[in-house]
Order: sequence, then structure tokens, then C-alpha cells
Amino acid sequence: MTYDVIVVGAGSMGMAAGYFLSNSGKKTLLLDSFNPPHNNGSHHGETRIIRHVYAEGEQYVPFVLKAQELWNDLERETGKQLFIKTGVLNVGNKNSDFIQNTVSSANKYSLPLEIIDTIEVHKRWPGITLSNDLIGCFEPTSGVLKCEKSIKAYQELATLNGATILTNTKVKEISIHDDKVTIKTDQKTFYSEALVISAGAWAKQLLSMLDLELPLSPVRKTFAWFNANEQVYGHNHFPAFAFETLQGLYYGFPSIDGSGLKVGRHDGGDEINPDEAIRRFGALAGDEGDLVHFLSHYIPDIRQLKYGKTCMYTLTPDEKFIVDLHPKYSNVAIAAGFSGHGFKFSSAIGQTLSNLIISGKREKDIAPFSINRFNTK
Repeated sequence: MTYDVIVVGAGSMGMAAGYFLSNSGKKTLLLDSFNPPHNNGSHHGETRIIRHVYAEGEQYVPFVLKAQELWNDLERETGKQLFIKTGVLNVGNKNSDFIQNTVSSANKYSLPLEIIDTIEVHKRWPGITLSNDLIGCFEPTSGVLKCEKSIKAYQELATLNGATILTNTKVKEISIHDDKVTIKTDQKTFYSEALVISAGAWAKQLLSMLDLELPLSPVRKTFAWFNANEQVYGHNHFPAFAFETLQGLYYGFPSIDGSGLKVGRHDGGDEINPDEAIRRFGALAGDEGDLVHFLSHYIPDIRQLKYGKTCMYTLTPDEKFIVDLHPKYSNVAIAAGFSGHGFKFSSAIGQTLSNLIISGKREKDIAPFSINRFNTK
């Protein structure tokens, strides 16, 4: 069968792209090896933080503000609550790049940010204990996205627009001749005028079929929920958070609807082969212990593990995204290497991928995410 556009990888970015493409009138096919939302990528685990001030760099701020607008649009169109305005507390040493970038991005874009000392942090959130060398930067307008529900929302709208979504369908071969795309799967062969590749940890091997080698490294990550006092740690009282500590960068979420406090570590992780089964949470000695060690120092009332899960980050060397057109094929848009901080942007990235396919032009705000920063074949 022939389509205007085929999207390979229907997770966070791909499902959003499928919605925007189909909404523009493109006959769109989405293919995924699994059945999104699923536990074999980077989009499960119920929640993701959306921060507007951005410690990773000022260049992300316009993109995330656009993403927030699109999440709000998605809520209005579907009538579903996808965003919870819990606020986000960023904690670190006041002289660190993490805090300095947070403050500078807020100043540059006139975003609300409260800078508070350890005494005020403990006063507002008694469940947090900080040493005097740390400060808090609180974003009152940021919060939490319901990641799996967001993907389902885009899936429902894309289907209403006429998009075809084929799950449990593995791509075996991709080829392009005379600007025509041929996709061979384990079931059928499909044809299209254009292609989007947004396949997470599998992007590297798929792109190699199109003579493009990118430095993408999938790593195993863990996160877990802990029993929590709802009066202290419930989402009506407690913020989402990101703590830069001497041990590493940790993030977490308030207890939402009694789920428990959720905590994970952003840095670190073991490189893996995505085609092999990921070792379950608890298979490695440090899975629980690392998180408990963090909690014992900064959120000491939280002790009892409920359960944990694993996921994958796909890292680039500089931990910046790849959102670009293929250097050789102008009808191929690529989204990859989101390095564990991409989900919040997926609404805007989906729209950007759609625009890349429709216009064939790179937008200014994706210049930092160009493939050209790497030495590629």
C-alpha cells in the first residue's frame, strides 16, 4: 500500500507526528514494533516532568514553551487532564551550572522563578531536608505530564484523522530510490513519498539502512515508587523536583492519586542492546540502594519501596536532541537521541517533524539539534 508519509516508531515523538501529519491532510501510516504506549522504550512510567526554565540550556526554552501550548491544546481537544501544575523545585549549589542556567533561562525569557534558601524550602515542604550549601529554584507554573495518557490522546486523534496505526510490526528494511520510500516489515511492504524515523533506542540501526551512522547509545535506567504520607507528599502539596547532588542528578514526582513518591536518577546507566531483554528493577544491587541513599539525605521520611521499573535512555554524546532532515534525503525527517529529557517536548517535536516533511525546511529553533554537529558517514 502507498501513503503520503510513513512514521517508523509510534511512541512519544512518532505518535505526535502522526497526529500533526494526519491533521494536515496527509495519508499517514504509523508502524511500531510494539503496541504504544508500552514498556519497551522511554515513555512509560505514568508521569514526566515538564520544566519551563531549563538547566540544560537556554536554547530549549522556546521549544518547551511551545510544547506546553500544544499540551494545553491537546487537553482542550480531548477533554482529558494531561498536565498537573504541581510546580517544579530545582535544587543545587548556587554556583553550579545547573542552578546558574536555571536562573539565566528564567531571566532571559521572563519566566516566573522563586529563588529560596534551605530554611524556606523546609518551611514550604517539610518533607525535604537540605544542607546549607544548596538553594531551591521553584517554578510555580511547571509540573507533571501524564505521559502514557498523552500518547493515547494523540493516538485517538490521529485515528480520527484517518491515520493507520499498525502495532507489533517490525521494520526489516528501508530503502529510498528516486525519492520514493519502500518499507519492508515482517508482514507487508509499504510505500510512501516521505518518511519519519522516531524509533527511540532502535533509531541507530534503522538509520544505518539509509547510510547514516549516528552516535546513539541506549542505556538501562531505573525508577521507583515509595510509600508516602499523602498529607505531605500528595500532588496538591508537594512539587515535582530535580536535585543536583554530589552523588548525581535525581528527579522525582509527588504522589499522584495515592501512587506514592516516584524517584529516579538521571545520570549514569549501563549501555545495552535494545533487542535484548532489559534486566528488571532489582536485578542489579544498586537499583534500590541508590535511590534509597538519595532519599535518606534529602527526603528522609520516605523509606519503604512499593515497586520499581526500568526504561531506556538513548544518549547522544552531548545529550542534546537530534531533530533534523536526513543529510542525503530531504524527504526523511529524524527525531532521536533524546537523552532522558525529551518527553516534555514531544508535542512540539511532533509538530516540527510534520513541518519538516510538509515544507522540507529546517526551522530556526531546531538548529541546535542538527545532525551536522556529528561526523557522520
